[in-house]
Amino acid sequence: MFKYTVKRLAQSLITVLAVVTIVFLLMRMLPSDYYFTEDQVIKLTEEQKNAQLEAAGLLDPVPVQLVRYYKGLVKLDFGTSRRIQSGMPVMKIMASKFTVSMRLGLTAVGISLVLGVTLGVLQARHKDGLLDGVGTVYTVFVNAVPALVSYSLILFFGSRALGLPSMYNTRNPGQSSILPIACLCLASIAHYALWIRRYMVDELNKDYIKLARIKGLSNREIMVRHVLKNAMVPMVQYIPASLLMTVGGSLLVERFFSVPGMGPLMTDAINRYDTNVVQACVFVYASLGIMGVFLGDVLMSIIDPRIRLTGKEEVR
Repeated sequence: MFKYTVKRLAQSLITVLAVVTIVFLLMRMLPSDYYFTEDQVIKLTEEQKNAQLEAAGLLDPVPVQLVRYYKGLVKLDFGTSRRIQSGMPVMKIMASKFTVSMRLGLTAVGISLVLGVTLGVLQARHKDGLLDGVGTVYTVFVNAVPALVSYSLILFFGSRALGLPSMYNTRNPGQSSILPIACLCLASIAHYALWIRRYMVDELNKDYIKLARIKGLSNREIMVRHVLKNAMVPMVQYIPASLLMTVGGSLLVERFFSVPGMGPLMTDAINRYDTNVVQACVFVYASLGIMGVFLGDVLMSIIDPRIRLTGKEEVR
């Protein structure tokens, strides 16, 4: 188990390093004029531009720049912003943004798990009944309707019928967070319900469940002690990844409700060619996604006694 964990951790770190390296090289392929604002491009002479590029180290050979970037990466130092907040350290800009996304994301994941798992269990327990049909319609609707349409419906209903703020307000974060959290939960609830129902229905058709019924166990005991426990094992693999990615912020939801989180920061940095901020955001998103998959694999191997990791191959 220890060897497997170390191996998977090393693979995850190498993957993150490969992603940030590719993005770094792509950023260096942009024309040097993207380093300057539109006014600077017009006003500065070529000598002045070269002097600023040299001071920033952008005229050094790419391998030299890459080594310098790696050294900063170890210290989590991505330099300063050039366009978003000129001269401001990138990590300081991201700190406040990440806090907002983390608060919304953790709340959304908690609500999604409770409601999604509960809905999936009820659907499986009352398979082919009215509740199962309602849950299925909800899942199909969420997956079939474009996200922007769903968000627009939530926005319209929440602001018109319930009087909730349509845009995020830093002075009133509690009430103005309700609609963004609802949008973040919309697809997650359907996802958890769909898979919990599927896994539980599969478990209910297995021989050990028939044997448990013959022994006289009640339906409640069977559902809780056997079916739900075994059905949750595959789900555990995806929970850390969904948790960390949601904490990282939703690009679409945060942009839709003007939430000052990681999502708008990423898109603004790309649109304004703020390379340092782009590289920092990519590092955060890549780390969250890849480490989420790593944690899911490790957690699944811990909670499921049927998984054995032997030699060079993991046997499941």
